[in-house]
Amino acid sequence: MQFLAILLVVFGAFMRLVPHVPNIAPISAIALFAGVYLNRRMAFTLPIAAMLVSDFFIGFDRIAMRIAVYGSFALSGVIGLWVRRNKNAQTVIAGSLAASTQFYLVTNFAVWLFGAMYPKTFAGLMMSYGNAVPFFRYTLLGDLLFVGVLFGVYELAHALAMRRKAAYELVRL
Repeated sequence: MQFLAILLVVFGAFMRLVPHVPNIAPISAIALFAGVYLNRRMAFTLPIAAMLVSDFFIGFDRIAMRIAVYGSFALSGVIGLWVRRNKNAQTVIAGSLAASTQFYLVTNFAVWLFGAMYPKTFAGLMMSYGNAVPFFRYTLLGDLLFVGVLFGVYELAHALAMRRKAAYELVRL
């Protein structure tokens, strides 16, 4: 599992570094995946590690924003722990949608609260959320895409391994 964890961090960081559509990145998917398949600590450390590695190259912005973004990915790990309790296609999709939604809500609240772009009024907060809707669509798309890839590849590999093990057991009889 340690190799898988390292692979996920490298994958997450790499996908943030290559040219891509804004907000289409695998970080939330990695947090969800780690929450479902790996130990609890990994649900929080893997997405943060991928962010730290890639932010080292991309650059860090204000600490308040990094805390909001990193904290949001930690919340995605908590959502993964919830999905773990009753993992099926519906809870995985619901978890992905919940992760995307909380990321949108948390990070755009932080943009409003800590930034200078919007007045510190309810109308300013609504402008922050309204202006971020196009990015939210990309977040939803990216999270669903990468959740599908990570969970799909893992489940397929697991099914093939179980089939191989069953065939091996039959041959041994």
